[in-house]
Amino acid sequence: MNLRFSGLSGSGDAATVPGMNVLVTGGAGYIGSICVEALLNAGHTVTVFDNLSEGHRSAVDPRAVLVENCLSNADAVADALRAARAEAILHFAAHALVGESMTNPGKYFRNNVAAGLNLLEAAVAGGVRKFVFSSTCATYGPPERVPMTEDLPQRPINPYGESKLMFEKMLRWFEQVHGLEFIAFRYFNAAGASERFGEHHRVETHLIPNLLAVALGQKPQAEIYGVDYPTPDGTCIRDYIHVADLAQAHILGLAPGKRGFFNLGNGDGYSVRQVLATCERVSGQKIPAVEKPRRPGDPPKLVAAADKARRELGWHPQFPQLEDMVASAWRWHQRHPQGYPD
Repeated sequence: MNLRFSGLSGSGDAATVPGMNVLVTGGAGYIGSICVEALLNAGHTVTVFDNLSEGHRSAVDPRAVLVENCLSNADAVADALRAARAEAILHFAAHALVGESMTNPGKYFRNNVAAGLNLLEAAVAGGVRKFVFSSTCATYGPPERVPMTEDLPQRPINPYGESKLMFEKMLRWFEQVHGLEFIAFRYFNAAGASERFGEHHRVETHLIPNLLAVALGQKPQAEIYGVDYPTPDGTCIRDYIHVADLAQAHILGLAPGKRGFFNLGNGDGYSVRQVLATCERVSGQKIPAVEKPRRPGDPPKLVAAADKARRELGWHPQFPQLEDMVASAWRWHQRHPQGYPD
């Protein structure tokens, strides 16, 4: 499996979007860094805006310009947009720990909403044509049905999801009032790596990297939260999507006239136990796990219906199999057992 993004092969015509000057907030983070790599390979010029509080300097593709600053600094945001001559913005920067948002909601509203407003106002002032937002399935809360379509009621159950929903609403108004064309991608569970860039969070809450840390001998055991859900094996089911496929969607979203809200997922779910078994199979290592009580607010099953993205954007995931996602992540973690150095 080649994830070098040589033109982002496959359907979707990502390479047909003309080269643009793109400002990427949070481009030193996990998903942002891999999207930056894909943008550059597709012929776009990229400026990364990141305060490096969660991102890593060495995760920024050296072909991009890095501006180290914070969205809370409105003047710095406006200056970066001007210097980049930005025609489009990809907005990944956000606090994203659900548990932390339940203990410190102000941090999430201040950064994800108030600081984000600085970016929106600078975009309008700078004549930016397209705004692509990294949203989340957490805006839905516990779903009324699965697979989940974009028209489901949005009832988030934590400040993280609420902050993302608030920004989605701001985008609607900025389009209506100012004509700022936008796309908001509601991700499900991002996974995998490219050949160069991967997943390294300072506080790691995601299942796959935590399982692989056990396989690498960095942790003694994994943890399974809840084994009594109404699912075939009693553990939660989630929809995983390769980060390379997320990158492809973002490039497709830059095309003029593409707008609105889109789920990004594969439409298939894997249980925690299935993910654990896959990580064992790919790594060739036994991964011991301890069972713990359910975490509050974890729905039994979250699976996307992404037909709208396929139909309207021409998006077709190239790596839908969990085995491929885990294999790419495992290769990256083997090469970078301590993650990024900075």
